[in-house]
Amino acid sequence: MAREKQPEAAAEAEGTPERSYREQLDCLNPIAQPLASRKLTRKLYKCIRKAAKHKQIRRGVKEVQKFINKGEKGITVLAGDTLPIDVYCHIPIMCEDRSLPYAYVPSKSDLGAAAGSKRPTCVIMIKPHKEYQETYDECLEEVGALPLPL
Repeated sequence: MAREKQPEAAAEAEGTPERSYREQLDCLNPIAQPLASRKLTRKLYKCIRKAAKHKQIRRGVKEVQKFINKGEKGITVLAGDTLPIDVYCHIPIMCEDRSLPYAYVPSKSDLGAAAGSKRPTCVIMIKPHKEYQETYDECLEEVGALPLPL
């Protein structure tokens, strides 16, 4: 019986965010640029869910930083409500140095949930994979089109 209730609870928590996109924008850091639109944020979460299914994500500042330094390619997604910003403010600079696309999404708890974790996470790197290549390419194109901060 307990097994039957778990998927329902997971779907319920995953499907409805606690706060709306507009409410989440109130908690953003000053460095959260370029910020993904509501539509792009949903696409990125969808791509992260697919990548997590195929174990093609890097999660957390330490792990993402390590693989950026190794030259791994992918889309870096950062949470815009992470405090203190000193924790991950060097990641966008590393991405720009290596010509990697990156974007901010409003919520670290939603970012963690999209990765299949109960814990919030502030940085995720999505690696390309043939199983979800179309979704990945769509996200890559839209994230690449976002204007970089000055």
